[in-house]
Amino acid sequence: MRHARRLNRSSDGGFLVDATLLGDLLGITPSALPELMRAGEVTSLCERGEEEHQGQYRLTFFHKGRRVRLTVDEAGEVLRQSVVDFGERTLPEAMHRPGGP
Repeated sequence: MRHARRLNRSSDGGFLVDATLLGDLLGITPSALPELMRAGEVTSLCERGEEEHQGQYRLTFFHKGRRVRLTVDEAGEVLRQSVVDFGERTLPEAMHRPGGP
């Protein structure tokens, strides 16, 4: 699965994450993503880097036992990507906190 390594920016300065990219990383079909987000079953968090991480953003998405993290720069270039999958087990609460492991 190959994806674009750059995210587009929205008019309000946020980042637009392609449903195909996010669906693949979360293990769900891209077409199911909007409804899962509306239902609160897929949630997200955006953190702005400080100090040595200034100019970077960490976008984190959660669904069931899976956490996806994309670290991007101001231009939306994906610098790092990670997926943590606990399978059927619940994702530990510490992994839902900003700056968490």
